[in-house]
Amino acid sequence: MIFNRLLLLLSFAYTSIIAVSAQQTFQTSYEKGNGNQTVTYKEMLKYYEQLDKKFKTVSIQDFGQDDNGEPIKVVVFNPNKKKNTPSILINNGIHPGEPDGIDATMMLMRDLATGKISSGELQIAAVQAYNISGMLRRGKYSRANQNGPEEYGFRGNARNFDLNRDFIKNDTENAKAFQQIFHHYKPVYFIDNHVSNGADYQYLFTYISTNKERLGKKLGDYFNQKMQPEILQNIEKNSVLSTPYVNIHGDSPDDGFPAFMDSPRYATGYTTLFNTLGTVAETHMLKPYPERVRATYDYMLASINYVAKNTAEIQQLMSSSLVELKPGNKYSIQWKLDSAQFQLLDFKGYEAGKKPSEVSGKPRLYYDRTKPFSRKVKFFDSYRSTKDITIPKYYVVPKSERKVLEHLKRNRIQMKELGRDSAATVERYQIVDFKTVKNPYEGHYLHYETTVRPETKSVSLTKGDFLIHTTQPGVKYLLETLEPEATDSFFNWNFFDSILGQKEYYSDYVFEDTAAELLRTNTALKTAFELQKTADPAFAKDGDRQLEWLYRNSPYYEGTVGLYPIFRIL
Repeated sequence: MIFNRLLLLLSFAYTSIIAVSAQQTFQTSYEKGNGNQTVTYKEMLKYYEQLDKKFKTVSIQDFGQDDNGEPIKVVVFNPNKKKNTPSILINNGIHPGEPDGIDATMMLMRDLATGKISSGELQIAAVQAYNISGMLRRGKYSRANQNGPEEYGFRGNARNFDLNRDFIKNDTENAKAFQQIFHHYKPVYFIDNHVSNGADYQYLFTYISTNKERLGKKLGDYFNQKMQPEILQNIEKNSVLSTPYVNIHGDSPDDGFPAFMDSPRYATGYTTLFNTLGTVAETHMLKPYPERVRATYDYMLASINYVAKNTAEIQQLMSSSLVELKPGNKYSIQWKLDSAQFQLLDFKGYEAGKKPSEVSGKPRLYYDRTKPFSRKVKFFDSYRSTKDITIPKYYVVPKSERKVLEHLKRNRIQMKELGRDSAATVERYQIVDFKTVKNPYEGHYLHYETTVRPETKSVSLTKGDFLIHTTQPGVKYLLETLEPEATDSFFNWNFFDSILGQKEYYSDYVFEDTAAELLRTNTALKTAFELQKTADPAFAKDGDRQLEWLYRNSPYYEGTVGLYPIFRIL
């Protein structure tokens, strides 16, 4: 008995010595530096290649490429090398000027491989650096408000896209690669590592929890009331103070601040479409770099520990949440902050004030770090629905919409190709109104405040068109992209701008005679015309408007302007 215990103790000691030795052998560039230096792209690649060669539990997989042609690499720790192992997915370097996650994940993967920490039965997959071209654009000045590291990457990628706005429109090869990564691993939890901008305060770590309303009742309550609080309590045991992301720019948070609405253009907004819980980790930009890296590491580890213990419960909730998304149920596609709903946070900030600017002489905001405070601050964490739609049984996407179909297929949307021409009664939309931004936003003149008019119609469907049922895991992706009024719909991202243009016109001098003949022979048209003149005196005095009205209400008008080409079957 004593001999067996001695062997066990010797075994533990040997394992510990091996782990310490491996950690010393596999020190990261960050650990070898002065604490204010982040790894270069080449150093990162070499480091993970060494881990891959040394440890059977570590592997590297390529998915697609950056816009500069470099393959996007995912490093994977799988303790049992089993297929279909539940996964956590970590994304690093989407904004390479915020490199905390890159350095923290290198240490995390080493510590998992050496046995210093455990993931239980979980597989941990981490995008080494998502924005490779941005990471390669290394400099010292682009993050003017950030306290270290000495050099870092750039926010935009090779084509100057902010990749954290591209998860629906997919303008970049990076975004297409991410969707492949996401659907390959099907994570039960997702972490996107960032560094904050904005106000000054005492907190080292802030976070954006996936919006609870968009998660749905079951998942939203679980994540916001149970899972996230427990993870945060565990990192605070390591002196990592945390608070929700302080979404304030140009003012202090003393009067309160709102929860960030992560619509589907953002990373966690996209992953939510498939019921994956997610967090944007936002270390505070003004804290020293070593503290920020430590906080990022601690949050990832605390998340791993929680998910490892509660995987079955999370998976069950993800699955059961689909019940809320049955055809015929209501689904919200637009949200507005509910200013009547808030919780009071014991917020730890610094006294803010105004003093004359040394640049302009005008009053400027400043924070006095010699005057820390802890006081109640309103956190507006609830959104109310401003637009609901009824979930249809099917969508019909014409075969001509190749770009839409490409995105749907990449996102594993199940669809059936029609084998013959047929007729169907559908609900279709007429685009009634929309607004468009004045300046380009991420390569687009984005539409917003779109409104539609539905109508039920018998239409002809063509062989090769696609029938898409909504009783599938990607139902939220379908609703958020195919409903034109949804915030980040394909329509609002300009996929269908061609339907807004009229293709045929008329010459006044020719159509004058045609219009006169229509009024003589079409009693219903003439009655409607006279009523329009009576109702609108300005119209009655304007010959050009009258001719245009008659044209648009005649059989000569093409009638497809603003007619949305994707149909709904209820």
